[in-house]
Amino acid sequence: MNLAVVVQRYGADINGGAELHARYIAERLARHASVEVITTCARDYVTWRNERPVGVEPVNGIPVRRFPVAHERDPDDFGRRSHRVFEQTHSIADELRWLESEGPASSGLVNYVAASADRFDFILLFSYRYYHAWHLARRVAAKAVLVPTAERDPAVAVSIFGPVFRGVRGLMYNSPEERAMIQGAARNTSVPGVVVGIGSDVPERTDPARFRRKFRMERPFAIYIGRIDENKGCGELFSHFRRYAATFPRGLDLVLIGSAIMDVPKHPRIHHLGFLDDDDKFDALAASDLLVMPSYYESLSMVALEAWALGRPVLANGACDVLKGQCIRSNAGLYYERYEEFAQALYALESNGPLNARLGRNGREYFARHYAWPVIERKYLDMFAALKRGAPAAMEPLPGWMARRRRDVPPANEVLASIPSGAAILPPEGGSHEIERAGGALAARADAWLPPSGGRAKPA
Repeated sequence: MNLAVVVQRYGADINGGAELHARYIAERLARHASVEVITTCARDYVTWRNERPVGVEPVNGIPVRRFPVAHERDPDDFGRRSHRVFEQTHSIADELRWLESEGPASSGLVNYVAASADRFDFILLFSYRYYHAWHLARRVAAKAVLVPTAERDPAVAVSIFGPVFRGVRGLMYNSPEERAMIQGAARNTSVPGVVVGIGSDVPERTDPARFRRKFRMERPFAIYIGRIDENKGCGELFSHFRRYAATFPRGLDLVLIGSAIMDVPKHPRIHHLGFLDDDDKFDALAASDLLVMPSYYESLSMVALEAWALGRPVLANGACDVLKGQCIRSNAGLYYERYEEFAQALYALESNGPLNARLGRNGREYFARHYAWPVIERKYLDMFAALKRGAPAAMEPLPGWMARRRRDVPPANEVLASIPSGAAILPPEGGSHEIERAGGALAARADAWLPPSGGRAKPA
């Protein structure tokens, strides 16, 4: 079997998001098929500047073919076009110009894949909202397997994506919430799709004591791993944590791992360690009391899965449907929707309290059952086998020149608001999902462990 993996940027030094997801899948599927990765010369996801050489190079044993990006992203232009498409009644032509402005626009990449399509059994496209995925989904629909990596933001409700979701050969969803959202936006339930997610190369052994010695971490701590950014909920995290630290003087510290694109507060209990290699990262995660995930928007949190694989519970922002759903389905985390729940849950999840070990065990079992690599690989291979037995859907044609310029498309924000939201709770035996809207239910469980004054939990 011959597979193409097409993604906006790619490299061993890209350690997060859809790009890492694509690399993991490419490397794992290379054990079962011949895989070629096709991508751009961009390294930076903000500018899309051409920084890598054109041509083919091996990355971890897989050939990676790079094509130049036609232009860098102009943030002002993209911002104006986003405002028009998300906030105003607009045209399909406006959406196509928005797509071009978002980038990374590479006609060379698109033309190469379209011309080479006969060489591949399937073409995996990461992620739905970018130039290459939209153009290739339309040009090679019969072989296009889309990995959307969609978050609940207005882009998913932009009208040009509906025909793509309905016309590709298959979809590999990250979570039940992503599937429910896309099906609500595109009415694409007839297209084959499976919730598969992603695994992770979690080490068999970690050394928490080594991490504590190396970074001089003596106190218990919660850990955040990822880009330190307002868009990841870090502003609210810092606000909540400073209130918590003032109330609980003997409570947890907060350790941050990742690059910062916002100011990190100068606080004696907040420790920013910057970017760390995988050995240090996994040792830090194993040394922590819990992982905190403050993001409002995720298609799937790989670091949450890594925490569960290491037996660490997760505290998540309940405003994120995906994180909330993962905590409920795994029974391995708590979620918060306001400061009081955040503080109560931090106290409940301290490692010397009665809840930490129980949720940690649940997390290990959840990861092994759903996200161990053999499980992920089998879902991809089973999907390919099923698609070979079936017939492709028909891609809807793009409207004509005049129709594309008619300003009658509703704002994407307005459409998004009409799509059902909430955690998608799957029944134990599997089957259709239902939407759960009871906010804060799990976080309320932490009330039983809330102390009368600041301090650490006592063992049960």
